[in-house]
Amino acid sequence: MTSRDLINIAGIYEGSDGEATKALYAELQALGPIGIVAVNLFRAQKCSARAKVYRGRGYRDAAYDRKQWSMDNLVDVLLEHSSLGLTWGWKEDPRAEYHKWVLYVELPVGQVSFHTLTRGKGPDYPGDWDGRKDVSPGRICQFVAKVFREAEVVA
Repeated sequence: MTSRDLINIAGIYEGSDGEATKALYAELQALGPIGIVAVNLFRAQKCSARAKVYRGRGYRDAAYDRKQWSMDNLVDVLLEHSSLGLTWGWKEDPRAEYHKWVLYVELPVGQVSFHTLTRGKGPDYPGDWDGRKDVSPGRICQFVAKVFREAEVVA
C-alpha cells in the first residue's frame, strides 16, 4: 500500500491520474464498509467538481451520472451498515430551483453535502446545513486520510 496521507489524497483528488484514483479506490474498498463510504464520498465529490468545469455536455452528463451512482452506492452502504454511527439523511433545499434534494453526511471532520434532482432512499436529515460553502472536498479528503490512519492503528 502506498503512503496515504492528506497531501497524497488531496493530490489524487485534484489530479487527473486515473490509475492513481483507481488504486486509491481499491485500497479503500479493502478496508470494509467505512472504506466503501469513503470511496463513494470521494468519487461523488470528484465527479461533481469535474462536471462543473467540463464544457462538453456529454462529459458533464457522464460525470453527473457517475456522481449520482456514487451517491446511490453511498446510501446503500450507509443503510446496510448503520453500526458505522454516521448521521446522514435527506433534506429539501427551499432555495434551490432545480436540484432541490440534498444528501447530508456528518463525518467526524465535519458535514458534507450533495445536491441532486430526486430524493434517494434513507432517512430524513435531522439537522440543518452548517452554512459552510465549498468545504466538502477538503473534509472528504480529511476523512479519507482518517480512514487510512485508523486502519493502520488496527493492523
